[in-house]
Amino acid sequence: MEIKFLSRRSILDGFVTAFVVTVLIAFVFNPTEEQMLDMKLNGILFAGLFILGMLLSFLFKKKNISTLGRHLFEPNYDEFGAKVWFKTFWGWQLVIFIFLLLAVGLIKVNFSFFELRNEDGFNGVRRLFAGIFNPNWNVLPDAILNIVETLFMAFIATILAVPFAFVLSFLSAKNIMTSRPTFLIYLLTRTVFNLTRSIEVILWAIIFSVWVGIGPFAGMLALMVHSIASLTKQYSEMIESVNDGPIEAIKATGANKFQTVWFGVVPQVALPFISFTVYRWDINVRMATVIGLVGGGGIGTMLIRYQGQGMWAEVGTIIVVIATVVWMMDQASAYIREALK
Repeated sequence: MEIKFLSRRSILDGFVTAFVVTVLIAFVFNPTEEQMLDMKLNGILFAGLFILGMLLSFLFKKKNISTLGRHLFEPNYDEFGAKVWFKTFWGWQLVIFIFLLLAVGLIKVNFSFFELRNEDGFNGVRRLFAGIFNPNWNVLPDAILNIVETLFMAFIATILAVPFAFVLSFLSAKNIMTSRPTFLIYLLTRTVFNLTRSIEVILWAIIFSVWVGIGPFAGMLALMVHSIASLTKQYSEMIESVNDGPIEAIKATGANKFQTVWFGVVPQVALPFISFTVYRWDINVRMATVIGLVGGGGIGTMLIRYQGQGMWAEVGTIIVVIATVVWMMDQASAYIREALK
């Protein structure tokens, strides 16, 4: 039986081993902040432990010991149900890994029950909610005007993103880009849009606010760029999951690549594409209320202005307007997606 050293199994086992041992070393030796900032030393240490974990994964497989990576990626179905999880190596490996993840996470977020019981902070929250739950309806006309601007920002961003995402999704679908030259295009487009999606929309709003100036145009461009990347991923995954039967039938008639895609793939993905697009508009409405915080226009700009001045009654009115519109959009998009099934 072939045993691969570099596989998904060994990569996962290597990462789990490196993480667990690194946390234990930090717990035992309690390094200083200066030592923790030494990226070169820490990088070498983690890489060494990662390689050690991959090697152990390789050796454990030869010994027929089921690690977490093997249990997930190379399962032996004959063993399923033979042992309860706490009598297996992979079970304790998973428990220790999750426990250390929780422990490190709680430390990093400075979780504290004392801060939750802090009287001064609690009184401040009471004053805040007292203002929010007593809205100042005098600002309602301005809030409505700004939420309309927000809705159109989201709408235009979604509409402009769709044609780009539609074309690029076929270049990002592995089952379409099968030849060697086209596969390189697939890797390039996937990489570019993964990087684009990794940049939060609020950062795109900052970039475009510097480029075109503060206002709704910058917010719309930020939403459009993020929507192109997100829709391209959703569309391409839908293309990769289509039924191969119609595609093979159309190829058998002598159709070229474009005809095969147009008549074999597009009819299968048209309705899901529309459903994804409607859902994306719903998401953009929610995000448009946030990007206004960095000058992206819409009701977010109004919200940050009143929040910065501690005018909680006015903030309460804006929250009511945002919550109402988001709820209406959520219901509308749910009904539309249901009708398109």
